[in-house]
Amino acid sequence: MELKRPVTIFDTTLRDGEQSPGCSMRAGEKLRLARQLERLGVDVIEAGFPISSEGDYNAVRQVAAEVRGCRIAALARCNPTDVLRAARALEPAARPRIHTFLATSDIHLQFKLKITRQQALEQAAKAVALARSWCDDVEFSPEDATRSDVEYLCRVIEAVVEAGATTINIPDTVGYAVPREFSRLIETIRARVKVIEKAAISVHCHNDLGLAVANSLAAVEAGAAQVECTINGIGERAGNAALEELIMAMHVRPDAMPYATRVNTAELWPTSRMLSEIISFSPQPNKAIVGSNAFAHEAGIHQHGVLSNPLCYEIMTPESVGAPGNRIVLGKHSGRHALANRCAQLGWPVSGERLNEVYAQFIELADRKKNIYEQDLLAILGAAKIPTAEAPIARAQSASGD
Repeated sequence: MELKRPVTIFDTTLRDGEQSPGCSMRAGEKLRLARQLERLGVDVIEAGFPISSEGDYNAVRQVAAEVRGCRIAALARCNPTDVLRAARALEPAARPRIHTFLATSDIHLQFKLKITRQQALEQAAKAVALARSWCDDVEFSPEDATRSDVEYLCRVIEAVVEAGATTINIPDTVGYAVPREFSRLIETIRARVKVIEKAAISVHCHNDLGLAVANSLAAVEAGAAQVECTINGIGERAGNAALEELIMAMHVRPDAMPYATRVNTAELWPTSRMLSEIISFSPQPNKAIVGSNAFAHEAGIHQHGVLSNPLCYEIMTPESVGAPGNRIVLGKHSGRHALANRCAQLGWPVSGERLNEVYAQFIELADRKKNIYEQDLLAILGAAKIPTAEAPIARAQSASGD
């Protein structure tokens, strides 16, 4: 049997995810979610950007002090002030990581940083060397890597690995790449950077074209050893690669993706719900894995299949991700099987002509109402004069004096 290749899961919900408009978190909320991420089984928690505010510095320091089962990372730009601030915030950590970054694309160098390629290369190498003097675990990200000149990108990567970087993270900062292109970039880096074996390759994909998860998985297939992601896919603009989607893709399709992680999939739903509670921002109902409709069925043919065997329309069980269970939603697309099943649950078993009569009234109502509630069904069943199966039991109990 083929051994699964391990993949490190780097969760940046507390840093990049928090940068999503409306998703900021206080220190206590960060700590609460960090503890849940530890239960989930992620390998690295990026706890924040210490230089950005006193609150974020304190949050990183608190997470570093109290969460011991994961590596704790802090972000720093490639300058001494940032690096030292991150190092101090991480002092209580059992396994700290300083994560430095500097843009390498010409558009960022010219318009944002206003420095030359050579200046950027030297600045990156110096920052990594400084970080390494404080911490044995240093990650470097060439921001906007997918729009950078490949030859120059490889030169920068070689310089920072020589300076002490232990992880090289390749960000698709603006979500520009497509899967085959991104996997070729990872392959090129592995082939051209002579010292790349001294560092692990990581990827950090944004979802501007809806390809963050696909790009991340393509990169892993090409040899990347770490994936950076967030719960519910939150993050700048359209978000980051969604952790739950990456994990369940590997879990459901080990034949196509033979990779191993430490993540406990049964904690995915609880983690998603905790984040939603903290930021008051839930994923869209049709969100894969953790959306409220992920295990809901309204179409009649789907409902019949799920009632016969859930595997007909569910490629994973709700329990496997910690969800409470699937839902049969009654609406105008529902069929007789689902209606009969719900009537039986309510204590009004119906079949044959009685079912046809109830179904006709149900469909007429469903054409007028978007949501059909139990009281609606009970009203239909009462109007149809169908005796409840519970009535004889109730009369018998009454007669016995119970």
